[in-house]
Amino acid sequence: MAKKRCLKVAFGMEDDEHLIDAHYGDSEFFAIYEVCEDGEVKLLEKRHNKAKDFKEEDEGHGDPRKFKAVVGQLLDVDVLAAFRMGPNFLRIRDKTNKVAFFTRTRDLKLALQRVVEGFDDLWEQVQAKKAEKPPIEE
Repeated sequence: MAKKRCLKVAFGMEDDEHLIDAHYGDSEFFAIYEVCEDGEVKLLEKRHNKAKDFKEEDEGHGDPRKFKAVVGQLLDVDVLAAFRMGPNFLRIRDKTNKVAFFTRTRDLKLALQRVVEGFDDLWEQVQAKKAEKPPIEE
């Protein structure tokens, strides 16, 4: 029997039930979930965002060093799920093997449901990204 397909998804969180309404890198923590093709969803961990207090000196928002600090905490994750993202969203899309997913909701339960509903498409995107890119480009 084939192993079921699962994705590791990191949601940028404000609290236990709401995605942050700010840049992904400013999340209080990342809720890391395993989401499987059969709709099974499991919270793996809540990972403190060590980059939250990163000082974006010269660059303002979208500092490439903050981008590396954020993604560096999530190298084991396939999908970065956010209500919205700042300028580093393009770096995530273009310079990592991560797939960025806009939830269009701040409600965590609804966001998880949207990942489940879009599972096949997300799975294809993740496989394509992994085939073409290292986890993070310099």
